[in-house]
Amino acid sequence: MAATRLYLDWNGTAPLHQAARDAMLHALDLYGNPNSVHGEGRAARAAIEAARRQVASLTGAEPAHVVFTSGATEAANMVLTPEFRMGRTPLTIGHLYTSAIEHPAVLEGGRFPKEKISEIPVTSDGIVDLVVLETMLSAHDKASGLPMVAIMLANNETGILQPVYEAAKIAQAFGGVFVVDAVQAAGRVPLDIKAIGADFLIISSHKIGGPKGAGALVSRGEMLMPKPLIHGGGQEKGHRSGTENALAVIGFGAAAAAAVAEFDSRNAAVEKLRDRLEEGMRLAAPDVIIHGKDGPRVPNTSFFTLPGLKSETGQIAFDLEGLAISAGSACSSGKVGESHVLAAMGRDPKLGALRISLGFTTTEEDVDRAIDAFARIAGRRKTAGAAA
Repeated sequence: MAATRLYLDWNGTAPLHQAARDAMLHALDLYGNPNSVHGEGRAARAAIEAARRQVASLTGAEPAHVVFTSGATEAANMVLTPEFRMGRTPLTIGHLYTSAIEHPAVLEGGRFPKEKISEIPVTSDGIVDLVVLETMLSAHDKASGLPMVAIMLANNETGILQPVYEAAKIAQAFGGVFVVDAVQAAGRVPLDIKAIGADFLIISSHKIGGPKGAGALVSRGEMLMPKPLIHGGGQEKGHRSGTENALAVIGFGAAAAAAVAEFDSRNAAVEKLRDRLEEGMRLAAPDVIIHGKDGPRVPNTSFFTLPGLKSETGQIAFDLEGLAISAGSACSSGKVGESHVLAAMGRDPKLGALRISLGFTTTEEDVDRAIDAFARIAGRRKTAGAAA
């Protein structure tokens, strides 16, 4: 009998949390339009507002400052725009400065034209170079409008945590708007928009155990807001038109509440499992390269290169072993290509890399099975090399 498949791609998407499943099953009976004034509509609206409070609690924000979207990509395209307003006064953002290791949803620059986007390099450790950022902002053309800085809190491939607290201070010193992609950090590290000093956070439902199709743009206040991306009936206080996806939003809220309630126990256990995994991989293949192992990382992520093994070959090999892992971002139409993150770190992207990301249902037995599979794959690699 074939072994049960093992899912180790939680950074790609997390399995639906039981709390989110239960909340969504209950929400199936909330058929009223949440923008209607009758009882059925008010019931749906109440559930959405409860979810808004739950997401706000996860991010340290005020509920009124949470705008629901269809996902993190929409939230990024909404906030990455030259057109803002401060209250009712139009405000222009002259240039976007974003790190070279951002997720494609941010790296593409949203609604900014290409000539108004600059990439901030990272060090060989995969950390945004704040000295260069400060130099860039010093040279910013103030006449063009304010600068915007967009830096992720946790890299989706390496798991490396970025110095967003320090970056926020630099951005503020130059009057800039600071945006943080917190998609991979939410539920894995403490998240507080006010403590960070960010003007905006981007988060996603399906990365924390909620359903796909929901995300949020979280703001520190209500005065500074981007020009809406989607126009229409004026839902979400006019920031994002369209009838809210109540089912997904309610599941998102339940997953956010679970992430807050289970934060300590969940992450302590996952970090021990990640360390067990990496120790086992090093014993099985001493030449394995674990990217970012000496720096601060989210507790669940291991991004590694096995010399002589291409990313696509390795991913298929693990899949044949019954393990679902990733070669990096899963948000590029299923492509398995060279890692722009490794390239930005000054490492040869042709080496390839694989990502194992764990979650709150991962067990020691799962990790041991992953180590055994890794050892077999590494062994075949050596045998093939010797035969050649």
